[in-house]
Amino acid sequence: MSHSDTPPGLNPTSLHLPDLALRTLGGSVVAASDESFAEKESLIRPRRPGFQAETFGNKGQVYDGWETRRRREPGHDWAVVRLGVPGVIRAVVIDTAWFKGNYPPYASVEAAAVDGHPSPDDLPAAPWTEIVPKAGLEGDAEHHFQVADETRYTHVRLNIHPDGGVARLRVHGEARPDLSVYDGLGLDLAALANGGLVTACSNDFYSVPNNVIAPGLARHQAEGWETARRRDEGNDWLVIRLAGRGVVKLAEIDTTNLLFNAPGAVALTGIDGEREVELLPRSRLQPDTPHRFRLRHPGPVTHVRVDIYPDGGLARVRLHGHLS
Repeated sequence: MSHSDTPPGLNPTSLHLPDLALRTLGGSVVAASDESFAEKESLIRPRRPGFQAETFGNKGQVYDGWETRRRREPGHDWAVVRLGVPGVIRAVVIDTAWFKGNYPPYASVEAAAVDGHPSPDDLPAAPWTEIVPKAGLEGDAEHHFQVADETRYTHVRLNIHPDGGVARLRVHGEARPDLSVYDGLGLDLAALANGGLVTACSNDFYSVPNNVIAPGLARHQAEGWETARRRDEGNDWLVIRLAGRGVVKLAEIDTTNLLFNAPGAVALTGIDGEREVELLPRSRLQPDTPHRFRLRHPGPVTHVRVDIYPDGGLARVRLHGHLS
């Protein structure tokens, strides 16, 4: 199933939500029953799976994915992923790209909520809930599954029946981190890892807007947000839902890696219900430069609209402040 295909009954917006398991968000494959042919860590790599035919190592053909040995005993294989950001899971994608004669015929997914920092030995005793019932898989295909569960989860377990290879596991959802650790402290209210989310965007032709609130620094322009070239009198924009209602005091607008396609200017507007307030008037930007602006408005807001003029790209947006 290709990226453009949306299965019946699947809300297509679910697949635009962040992948909470992604390695670049801090996800980790903490345990697996077996990884004889290909390593479990591949399941949560950010890029699309690759493949080069007739590339053999000591374990056979090299695959960009997780592959277990052929089982000769009852049971099934599994891998446990700690989500990079805990949250409510809306959709799961099981991708068997390039696994054509060695994919598992069936798979299921369970989820658990475990406080603290559990070890792999602690996790089997956790209360696991099935969020994707056992379903048939095809080789070299993406399989999309809607999840109807409002529980906040920290871990997922991919079960493959009985064995085989899976290239990627995507766990799309809404971040629900524990923000109590920031009591009395400031934080980045826009950060995806803190529960921020881009809820609207004028254009995402080149890259997804949630990149601008991802952890770390963008290594190249594809890891930011970039729009198509505008041919009208308007401007591009996005709206960020903050981690919680709060007061934004410092904005970081980073155009790093955007050498010839940075916006000429930016403006920030705070939104609190029906009320809109100017946080940052239209201000000039430079290419390939981190910019920091102290903001004027002291009142709390729930969303911030970022207007860029007229188009272009941003590497990162950070909105530092306090929860109200």
